Amino acid sequence: MDPINLIYAAIGTEEPYYRLVEHFYTGVWADPVLRPIYPDDLAEAKRKLALYLIYRTGGSPAYEQERGHPRMRGRHMPFKIGIKERDAWMANMNAALDKTPEFAPHRADLNAFFEHFATFMINQPA
Repeated sequence: MDPINLIYAAIGTEEPYYRLVEHFYTGVWADPVLRPIYPDDLAEAKRKLALYLIYRTGGSPAYEQERGHPRMRGRHMPFKIGIKERDAWMANMNAALDKTPEFAPHRADLNAFFEHFATFMINQPA
């Protein structure tokens, strides 16, 4: 069984996901590497990330129902993502996880998942 798919059941509510996403995008807003990649209004990006994380960790299928299969690499192709963007994304996600204690018991699994995910998004040569 995929340990990532069991996290939502252990947490039991969507609220920590929305806090995690808020913490993450607070970092993104101030990040000189990531900020230029995102639109001025982050509301839709926040909503999509929260829905995706809830879905991916075994919660509501709303993300898939609304957007279909995640196809994350394809969805991120329009953005130039290299190692520095991956590293900045990971730093902001780790900071957000640090501020959202509900995810602490799942930190090792989430770190492995996010590291793989962020690396998979790289679409620019080093």
